[in-house]
Amino acid sequence: MKFLEVKNLCKEYGNINAVDGVDFFINKKEIFGLLGPNGAGKSTIIGMIIGLINLTKGEIIFEETNNKINGWKENIGLVPQDFALYWDLSAEENIKFFCSLYGFKGEELNRRVERALEFVGLSSVRKKISGQFSGGMKRRLNMACAIAHTPKLIIMDEPTVGIDPQSRNHILNSVKQLRNEGSTIIYTSHYMEEVDDICDRIAIMDHGKIIAEGNSEYLKSLVSDQNIYSITINNKSCDVLECLNSITGVEKVVVNDNEIKCSYLKESNVIEQIVSNLSKRNIIIENIKNETPSLETVFLSLTGKKLRD
Repeated sequence: MKFLEVKNLCKEYGNINAVDGVDFFINKKEIFGLLGPNGAGKSTIIGMIIGLINLTKGEIIFEETNNKINGWKENIGLVPQDFALYWDLSAEENIKFFCSLYGFKGEELNRRVERALEFVGLSSVRKKISGQFSGGMKRRLNMACAIAHTPKLIIMDEPTVGIDPQSRNHILNSVKQLRNEGSTIIYTSHYMEEVDDICDRIAIMDHGKIIAEGNSEYLKSLVSDQNIYSITINNKSCDVLECLNSITGVEKVVVNDNEIKCSYLKESNVIEQIVSNLSKRNIIIENIKNETPSLETVFLSLTGKKLRD
C-alpha cells in the first residue's frame, strides 16, 4: 500500500530549480532513505512534505486519498537536524510541551510523556535540565519530542550527527522499532552504513532530481559488474597468479604477501574452483571474504567525488 506518494514535485526559486520533477512513493511501515550531497534538494522536499515550503507544482498524496497537508499535519513527527528543544526546561517538560500541541492533556498526556521517555532511555533523567545533557542525550530527547503524539509519518533528518556510538546504536534500533510498531519513516543521513543497515528502500538525489532508487542491493548492482574475494593464505606459492587467473570468470588477481584480491564477474560461480585450485597446490586458506560495493561507493559513483558547499 502506498502510504505517501510524490508526483512531479517541483520547487523553483527564481531561475533555480531546487526540486525538479521528483517522483517517488513510500509504502506503509517502510523506512525510506533519502540521500544526496549538500544542495541536492532533500531539505526542500522535506519542507514541502511537512507544509513549511509551498510547492511550485506537483502533488503530495497522503494515504492515497488526502493531498491536503493542512488536514494531515497532526500525523507527522519531525526530528530535525538542528535541536528543537527548550534548554531551560527538563526532558519531561520538553516532551510534555510538544505533545500538548497536538491536543493531549491530563492523564493521556502524562502517559505519552512517560512512554516517550522510556522509549529513548531518558526516564532516569526526566527532571534534568535539557541544556545540561550530552549530545547523545539531546538527540534522543529530540526524537522523544517528535514521537510522543504517535505520528503515522516520522521524518528524521540527520538524527545521529555528532554523537557517541552507544547513542547512535540506540537511535538506530529505535528507528527499527518504530517501523515495527507501525510508523512510516523518511530517513536522511550522510552515514552510508546507517542507511544501508536500516532502510528498506533508498532514493539518491542530485541537482534536484532522483537519479537512482531501489533497495541497497539493487543500488550496489548499478556501479559494477564485478565483486572481489579477499583471500588470506598462510603459505605463499609462486604460482598463485597462474592458478587463479586460469579460472573462467576471474578477471584480475592481485597478490600482496599473504593477501590475495581476486576480482570476478558477479554472475560467475568461482568460489569452488578457487578453493580447489589453491588446495591442489597445498596452499592453506585462512580466510575468504566476499567484498561487494558499498553504498558509499554507489553514492560517490553516482553523484561525483567533488566536495560541494
